[in-house]
Amino acid sequence: MQNKFTWPSHEMRLGPSTFLNFSKHFCADFNFIRTGRPSSAPCPSFSAAMSAVPTQNDVVSGQTESTQKTQQPLQVAKRLEKFKTTIFTQMSNLAIKHGAINLGQGFPNFDGPEFVKEAAIQAVIDGKNQYARGYGVPDLNNAIAERFKKDTGFVVDPEKEITVTSGCTEAIAATMLGLINPGDEVILFAPFYDSYEATLSMAGAKVKGITLRPPDFAVPIDELRSTISKNTRAILLNSPHNPTGKMFTREELDVIASLCIENDVLVFSDEVYDKLAFEMDHISPASLPGMYERTVTMNSLGKTFSLTGWKIGWAIAPPHLTWGVRQAHSYLTFATSTPMQWAAAIALRAPDSYYVELKRDYQAKKAILVEGLKSVGFKVYPSSGTYFVVVDHTPFGLENDVAFCEYLIKEVGVVAIPTSVFYLNPEDGKNLVRFTFCKDEGTLRAAVDRMKEKLRR
Repeated sequence: MQNKFTWPSHEMRLGPSTFLNFSKHFCADFNFIRTGRPSSAPCPSFSAAMSAVPTQNDVVSGQTESTQKTQQPLQVAKRLEKFKTTIFTQMSNLAIKHGAINLGQGFPNFDGPEFVKEAAIQAVIDGKNQYARGYGVPDLNNAIAERFKKDTGFVVDPEKEITVTSGCTEAIAATMLGLINPGDEVILFAPFYDSYEATLSMAGAKVKGITLRPPDFAVPIDELRSTISKNTRAILLNSPHNPTGKMFTREELDVIASLCIENDVLVFSDEVYDKLAFEMDHISPASLPGMYERTVTMNSLGKTFSLTGWKIGWAIAPPHLTWGVRQAHSYLTFATSTPMQWAAAIALRAPDSYYVELKRDYQAKKAILVEGLKSVGFKVYPSSGTYFVVVDHTPFGLENDVAFCEYLIKEVGVVAIPTSVFYLNPEDGKNLVRFTFCKDEGTLRAAVDRMKEKLRR
């Protein structure tokens, strides 16, 4: 009689569900060998043994007795102890629980353009599915260089000066980790995107904050000048600015540039909202005289093409700075999604009409939200770019921004983001909350209607 049972390779690792399935087949084979008759009946010895093995669901849900007895406190490295679950996750979870309209997290509730999605599908069909070259698919690097030249007038080498990353968030991380040494000072303009501080903490940097204050969130030049020291390694800029919607003026950027040149300071420029500049032209710091050699320009596909889940970003820098960015990138993600890179190259070569229509569409959405917020009773601050609006919530009598946002979700059914999490000193942001208008017009109108009906001063 031929034994059809084969023991698994020593390289196979069996999880609980795999082991249960394996044991069933083992018993059937064992019964066949012993009796000559196939049987699906379980072996008593295996059934007894496996009844004590937790399944994946048991492990995840913590339902087994052993898990309950041995549950350990959460552990995290000291450099990340102060950072909790992101505010976006917290508010989105509350939104789901209470059925609230989410005007908090900055992702569109509509899809990206068909021609870009079709390009991604075609890339998959064409077999572009293995690891990409570490610093980017050549066609995408070329497309990024073309766009940068069109936007700034600067010619960059796609092979030596462009690094494709997994979203701008990874471009930020690779820049910080690749160019910042422990103890280096980095200046942030608060409020700021929360990943900046967390990533700088991982790099061991000393963060210094310059607070931008309403109503115009202007740069306090004298404070900036006095904050720069011999230990300042870099200034991190974000224009158009999340969360305020501020755009740094030419005058502000000229002063920042002169201070950087005078003090040998780098600039890390996050420009993911560059195509959502409504009231003035976007200016890339790298395009200013004497600044390209000391600037890392970071951008992404997600905001411009409503494809935030693709996570295609890039960093543009002179070769001596690109080296550090690429060294860190190599050990963070190494390479970014291959078919999405091919599609991103198609996207970046979109005609100018695409960007004109994009801006027109967002201006209409912004008008719906801003007029609605004003009619409800918020003090709305100007937003020159991005798809965010910051408001003063204090007319409604809640003690701080977190309390107001929780009330807004639970009692009104609308989500906003408390801005205090975007400051080194949370007190600086306790009066402000951020709304986003990257939603379809129906959603925006429904949110405004809810606030008009239920929000009471």
